[in-house]
Amino acid sequence: MWGINRRRKGIDHTWAAMQTIRAARPDGAPIYVILDNLSARTNWRMKRWAAKNKVELCFTPTYASWANPIEAHFGPLRQFTLANSHHPNHTVQTRALHAYLRWRNMNARHPEVLAALRRERARIRSEKVVRWGGRPLPTVA
Repeated sequence: MWGINRRRKGIDHTWAAMQTIRAARPDGAPIYVILDNLSARTNWRMKRWAAKNKVELCFTPTYASWANPIEAHFGPLRQFTLANSHHPNHTVQTRALHAYLRWRNMNARHPEVLAALRRERARIRSEKVVRWGGRPLPTVA
């Protein structure tokens, strides 16, 4: 896993990320990228570039974070870097995020990471029920 922390979302940042991902696989093999449906990601130039460079853009439906496998990794990321923190600025926050990603990549099978991923997947699955018209799961008091 790797990441870049930006102050805003936009096509220029998304496009730069796509080019970095493509450069990481110089063998020309097809790459499948799962994206939410933010309008900046559906730009016609981005789609044309992706088609030329064997990058398949796979968009998740609106309010379907449960359909994106990377979402389960954001819970532990928030838990280990952002929860109860008071980063004085973006630079310090970015350093904390990068430090976590380095640690996480070296310890991908660490019991704490695996447990946090399981909890986050369960939380995301429970949101799916509520978001798609199902009844909320009963809570134990």
